[in-house]
Amino acid sequence: MLLVIDVGNTNIMLGIYQEKELKKWWRISTNREQTDDEYGIIVLNLLQQSGFEAQNISAIVISSVVPTLRYPLEKMGEKYFHISPLIVGPGIRTGLNILMDNPREVGADRVVNAVAGIDLYGGPLIIVDFGTATTFCAISEKNDYLGGAIAPGIGISTEALFQKAAKLPRIEFAKPRRVIGKDTVVSMQAGIYYGFVGQVDGIVRRMIPEFGRKPFVVGTGGLAGLIARESETIEEVNYFLTLVGLRIIHSLNVKPG
Repeated sequence: MLLVIDVGNTNIMLGIYQEKELKKWWRISTNREQTDDEYGIIVLNLLQQSGFEAQNISAIVISSVVPTLRYPLEKMGEKYFHISPLIVGPGIRTGLNILMDNPREVGADRVVNAVAGIDLYGGPLIIVDFGTATTFCAISEKNDYLGGAIAPGIGISTEALFQKAAKLPRIEFAKPRRVIGKDTVVSMQAGIYYGFVGQVDGIVRRMIPEFGRKPFVVGTGGLAGLIARESETIEEVNYFLTLVGLRIIHSLNVKPG
């Protein structure tokens, strides 16, 4: 079985694949202070509670946008699973042609999403990932990675509003029943929710004319479904896009035999 790990700035997603089937997945908080032993205990407990045996893990692949966590997670794989994990980065086969001025600048998460998007949908394609940052990735009709846009994420934008405005409370991100709020909380929810829906639709609509033909638009990330309910441009939500991409990248880097 294959253990896939996607490390984001806010959350870490883990999944277990048997061949091409995602058997189980988990989401835990990203903690930059945790050691290889602490992550090892967490992963082993998750596996045990779900009925998986650690010795049945035959490979590990990791994508991370948090450089400081690469070493502890790599050591975790070696110490607790006796496996040297495959780390997504320069020199790894992805099958992706990146048409950026500096391809090394493209985050591992965006590369992995693009690999999965091409496999599942083909180009042209726009991938909107609702993570700590909201990213927009453009894939051409020839399946080339063209580039994209990066905007502040929903979580950090909401937290910044609370931190910088003395009289505004910390609120739950949710779709309000009306746009015109009758109290502070509903007013904030309306501004944040419909503001981000408008941001997504506005950026996607401005990206579309730069393609040869209309791209398919897919959303991913924990809040994708909530935004997609009101969005006029997101056509499908796939919460496991990154995990699929990690599985594909692992298959591309497996030595014959």
